[in-house]
Amino acid sequence: MKTAVINKRAGGTGLTSGRKAFQRPFAEGVELLNAIQDVYLDKEITVA
Repeated sequence: MKTAVINKRAGGTGLTSGRKAFQRPFAEGVELLNAIQDVYLDKEITVA
């Protein structure tokens, strides 16, 4: 999730991560997408 935090702090509003998530087993892909979503919903992670 380091990439998501860096992107959010730089002012980004999302990541293109579909292929990374969909090439994994279903449960692992869902876990990855949920973790990325959690970064963007976290009010404590702000623009640097």
